[in-house]
Amino acid sequence: MRDRYLALIDEIVQLTLQGKISSVEMVYQMLQKNITSGTGEIFELALSDRLSNIQSQVDSEKDELKKAKANRSLRAIKTIQNQWQRYWEQNKAIEAIALAVREITTASADERLATFLRFTDPNQKQPFNSSQLHQLAKGLQQFAQLDTDIEQILQGIMRGLAGWQKLQDHLISWMYEQNRELGFGGVPGENGPWAIWAKKVNSEFPQALFRSLALEQSAIEFAQQQRRLTLSDWVEMALILQYLQRGLVSWFDQQPYNVQAGSKLSISTFLTFAVIWSQLASGFGNTAAIYGDGGSQIMLQILRNFAQRAYFPLYGGIFASFSGSYLRNALDYLDEPLRQVEGTQEKARILTLLGYSQRALGQYQRSINFHQQALEIARYAGDRPCEIANLNHLSRTYVQEKDYGEAINYSQRALILSRQAGDRTGEANALVNLGYSEVMQAQQLEQIEPESYEMPINYLEQGLKLLDKLGDIQSKALCLSSLGIAYLVIDEAPTAIKYLEDGFKTAQTCGDLYLQGRNLAYLAEAYYQLQNAEKAIYTGGLGMYLLEQIASNEWKQPAGLLTILQGQIGKEAFQSMLQQHRSKIMAIIGVDGYDHIPALLTTYQQDM
Repeated sequence: MRDRYLALIDEIVQLTLQGKISSVEMVYQMLQKNITSGTGEIFELALSDRLSNIQSQVDSEKDELKKAKANRSLRAIKTIQNQWQRYWEQNKAIEAIALAVREITTASADERLATFLRFTDPNQKQPFNSSQLHQLAKGLQQFAQLDTDIEQILQGIMRGLAGWQKLQDHLISWMYEQNRELGFGGVPGENGPWAIWAKKVNSEFPQALFRSLALEQSAIEFAQQQRRLTLSDWVEMALILQYLQRGLVSWFDQQPYNVQAGSKLSISTFLTFAVIWSQLASGFGNTAAIYGDGGSQIMLQILRNFAQRAYFPLYGGIFASFSGSYLRNALDYLDEPLRQVEGTQEKARILTLLGYSQRALGQYQRSINFHQQALEIARYAGDRPCEIANLNHLSRTYVQEKDYGEAINYSQRALILSRQAGDRTGEANALVNLGYSEVMQAQQLEQIEPESYEMPINYLEQGLKLLDKLGDIQSKALCLSSLGIAYLVIDEAPTAIKYLEDGFKTAQTCGDLYLQGRNLAYLAEAYYQLQNAEKAIYTGGLGMYLLEQIASNEWKQPAGLLTILQGQIGKEAFQSMLQQHRSKIMAIIGVDGYDHIPALLTTYQQDM
């Protein structure tokens, strides 16, 4: 094919030199007539070779007549190049479909699914839309009788597109149910997206998966139970899940009324579907390696697409709409598949997210390991904002480890680098971390002089002012929390309460469950200092529940305080005070959450 295209290029050049081709339109028509669909890359390589050869002739030729002829040939080649670009723009979809058909049909049996999934990857310059997938299915049809796998992929495409067509009108209908919170959390059962989608899709396999997810059952166990799964079933499910995820992200991204809510829910969607695919990959991997590998491939495609978004959360991670008991510790599922990926900018960003989540769970050494890996990769990839973010995260994690010297060291490095790079968000976070680390170090050294805390608190306040200007809600929530804790450390409880309450509200806005629980836990301590048992019980109970729900070990901090309070005022008075705030608590965590608070406290007391 390459020789054929070289001959075609030479022919067009000669006809141009002879004056037999007098317009660019004639060149275009010859290309259109002679280039076979799906072979554009071969033609482009042949054209590049000829262009390079003739350019060399022009540069090296000393004879004036020969040089003039070479220049005319070069102009002819450049005309072909321009018309090729025009041809490619007008026919690239046809070319891409023909290429996909050729690669899928010529791939080995164990590579065929992976080859198909490469063409549905949203990270491609021109990912296939539903119309182009229909065309791909038609292209595969002529090969279907010769190969069972190709027939199965063809059937899966058609069923997947039909399933998506049924779900399109119900993509967001679940959001408009009465008292329905946006997101994937909520009470398991008949409400929420999965249950509604299960009712609308007719095909057995995706219907069973949606029902399982609606009941918050493990996607790993679901996959392990699918003993009669066919390739067409898997492809159908893959397309439906991919279109649901992309449809939701697209809708959330376009919500003009609340940018933060829109991006928060987009983040939640990316994470939820990535984790589901990771769990499916794990479940299928034990029974059918090809499906396990396919699940990992889609998970990585989702994460790569997510990591390129402007709202990728370099400074946050545990989002309120990313919930449900089967997703607790869910970001752990992304760790193992990522180990098989080479160091890329996208990997550094996902490792940053994993590091943040591990800190929230109390796994500090794992958090440090993730952030150190991310730091190294980000530095190599030239992703300066990600590099600075990981320096900041390492500072926060070392504070949790009570290694305040290292925490100060990393925050200072982040501050210097952010100012050099002009990264204002990184600078604000570095100021917050530096101030917070120095407050905690001063407390550890038992420094009681007020001036020991003036400069650190000044750093915190500088960070807050900068974050207000930037409008970075996620980082602002962290800053307000840090300021509140700092004032609590120096025994200024009323000021601490002001910042912690603002921090809780801001964390609610950005949807960070960890910061919500952490602010409430410290609010309980502030109210306890002021001997306001009623509010300490209310904030402590809520904080304990939210932290335990994301499996953070920090739930034991408010649990310990509540146990002391219960011992001081008695169980009956304690329960009465909790009951007084029943409606306020239920508004945040529901009746099941409210009922779980006493049980959680009992569990803590039994484990003491």
